[in-house]
Amino acid sequence: MLNREQWRQALGIAFGFGGALMALGCDDATGPDQDVRFTFSVMVSQDGPLAAPDSGLSRTSLSQSDGTHALTLDRVEMVLREVELKRISDDDCDDLSGSDHDACEAFEIGPILLDLPLDGSVAQVVASEVPPDTYDELEFDIHKPEDDIPADFQFLQDHPGFKGVSIRVEGTFDGESFVFRQDLNGERELDLVPPLVVEEGFGAVNLTLELDVGSWFRTPGNALVDPRSANKGGINEDLVEENIRASIQAFPDSDRDGIAG
Repeated sequence: MLNREQWRQALGIAFGFGGALMALGCDDATGPDQDVRFTFSVMVSQDGPLAAPDSGLSRTSLSQSDGTHALTLDRVEMVLREVELKRISDDDCDDLSGSDHDACEAFEIGPILLDLPLDGSVAQVVASEVPPDTYDELEFDIHKPEDDIPADFQFLQDHPGFKGVSIRVEGTFDGESFVFRQDLNGERELDLVPPLVVEEGFGAVNLTLELDVGSWFRTPGNALVDPRSANKGGINEDLVEENIRASIQAFPDSDRDGIAG
């Protein structure tokens, strides 16, 4: 499989990588091409130790066991903001700022609350339109909303329980209910391999964000940890934070079937 740099080289040859692309990527002038419908979706990985959804529960849940402990996830929510697609030509725009840099961004949303689908489905988050181009990176912030940030004000009106909280998980550990809250706050940049190619006349495109939530509450040796021990100040706070960071990937998924392509 080609890595990101090999894709850059191949696509640079195919599309005339250089000054012409900079003009297309960073100029606010419009050409004859029409924007293409774009959807951003999310899914939870069903690989690894997660069990099948328990049909006996009113809410679809995911369960796992390490032979000693049992963990059931009933609800997983995450706040994102500044979700952006980056054109393969955007390296020429890195030194720009303000409105000039905004012209290089094909798509931006947030803050938004993701209520992750635990049944293996691919859930559409938002629909928009993007210019025909080739995009090789998804950027976003995992974000803890604060009431002193103007852009967060309406979000917190709608979701008051997320002040200072970027991730919230409800479930049971060894039969006892828990609520896990994380204030993880920071930017993530995900390479798209293969890149997302948007072409006029070839139909809508979709990008899927996949999260392996089954890896969040596990040690490197694959033992389960009590999510309550990963709350603020807990002994497993750093472990789970790093697991969350490592659990996210994104890929073109035009059929919205959870398979890259």
